[in-house]
Amino acid sequence: MSKRRRCPWLDTSKADYMAYHDEEWGVPLFDDQKLFECITLESAQAGLSWYTVLKKRSHYREVFAGFDAGQMARFDQQRIEQLLQDPGIIRNRLKVEAAVNNARSFLAIQEAFGSFSAYQWRFVDGRPQVNRIRGPEDYRATSKESDAMSKDLKQRGFKFVGSTIIYAHMQACGMVNDHSLHCFRRQQIIDSYPALGLG
Repeated sequence: MSKRRRCPWLDTSKADYMAYHDEEWGVPLFDDQKLFECITLESAQAGLSWYTVLKKRSHYREVFAGFDAGQMARFDQQRIEQLLQDPGIIRNRLKVEAAVNNARSFLAIQEAFGSFSAYQWRFVDGRPQVNRIRGPEDYRATSKESDAMSKDLKQRGFKFVGSTIIYAHMQACGMVNDHSLHCFRRQQIIDSYPALGLG
C-alpha cells in the first residue's frame, strides 16, 4: 500500500494523513452534514496546517454535535465559552463564533436551495473539475469558481470563507480533482463519477 504513488503534498510517514488522502480527499460529497463538517473544519484550518485540524477532527465531531447545523445554530454564548476552554479544538474565539454563525447561514441556504449540496455544486456546473497536476508548482490556491463561491457565501453571512479556504473545501469534497497525474487516486476517483451520476 505504501508503495503506491501519491500526491506530492502528502506526508506518507503519517498513517492517518495517508488514510485521509487515500479514502476521502477529492471524493465528491453530496451529504449536507458532511459538507458542513468539511467547510467548518476548513475554516478552522485558516493559518494552520490541515494535519493539525485532522488530528482534532474526531473531537470536533463530539463537541460540535456531529456537525449537525441545526444543533450548532442553537449554541449560545455560554456554550461558546465552554468550547473555548476545550484543548481538543482550536481555541480561537473568532473561529468558534464563526462556526456557530455559519451554521445559521448554512440552514438559510438549505431552505433557499433545498440543500447545501445543490447550492455549492452550482459553482462547478454540477461536475467535478479535473486538473492536470504534475508537481507542487501546479497546485493553485484559488480559482474563479472559489472566488465566486467565497463572495456569495460572505454575502449570505458566512465568515472565515475566503477564496483560499473555499478552494481547499472544493478540493476536499471533490468539486475539484487535484490528485496529481501520478497519484493512484486520481483515476480511481474519475472512474467513480458515472456511478455518482457525474459521468
